[in-house]
Amino acid sequence: MRVDVGGRTLRLRRLDKVLYPSTGTTKAEVLDYYARVESVLLAHLARRPVTRKRWPDGVAGPSFFEKNLPRGTPDWVESVTLPTPGSSSGRGDATFPLVVEVATLVWLANLAALELHVPQWQVGPRGAVKAPDRLVIDLDPGPPAGLAECAEVALLVRERLEADGLSPVPVTSGSKGLQLYAPLRGRADAEAVRAYAEALATGLARDHPRLVVSRMTKAIRGGKVLLDWSQNHAAKTTISPYSLRGRDHPDVAAPRGWAEVVPGELRQLGFREVLARLAADGDLAAPLLSEGAALPS
Repeated sequence: MRVDVGGRTLRLRRLDKVLYPSTGTTKAEVLDYYARVESVLLAHLARRPVTRKRWPDGVAGPSFFEKNLPRGTPDWVESVTLPTPGSSSGRGDATFPLVVEVATLVWLANLAALELHVPQWQVGPRGAVKAPDRLVIDLDPGPPAGLAECAEVALLVRERLEADGLSPVPVTSGSKGLQLYAPLRGRADAEAVRAYAEALATGLARDHPRLVVSRMTKAIRGGKVLLDWSQNHAAKTTISPYSLRGRDHPDVAAPRGWAEVVPGELRQLGFREVLARLAADGDLAAPLLSEGAALPS
């Protein structure tokens, strides 16, 4: 069927296709979710090249990451071509979409691009990569640790970041753990941000060895929370706030208030819950859109 979305004509296919078998969630519901969060999601995607993870046959089937724009991309989709030194094919370039309007969001959702991943930096009007405008600490639990342990560690990370003048915002990942983002200002490059995050993670792992690790070695991660500082590398991306996840249930990378980050009480949120919270409370990740503090030396 052909529909008008924000002044663009889109051809939507197989709207009754079930993308999440465990809940019966259809492509039509996914499209509706992305259309309804567009006002906040577009702000968090603004000027960031978007890597997509697609599930053409739903989350019970195979998936793949996609950086380059696919064939058949509408000519109105904005894009930017950037070097991709971390690609599996070696150094090269990729042409990424810039999601600047609701029609692009719906077009991507129609391709079953359930997950939208972005870097911690934006591009300028001519496509130049800017300095990072935020820091991220990714909290990844090693079984049997889970979200309860992540909440406990998040409070420790918050204390360190706030002592350094930064203002972290928690986002439950919609998967296993959560991320803490802090807005930045100034001209610190990605390497400086990565080095700061590594030092913070290493210090917490030293001070709380029962609970925290800062290295990815699987043998030491059981029952602990990995503070993944490497997500601040210029070539890395994280799931965008308000993106769906390609898990068994249609959970969302959901911004949270610090009053919710309570060990044993925190849980992941589904897309209907996120829509209700957004209507009631607004965008809890809005501080990430404002100028933050300078990176501590």
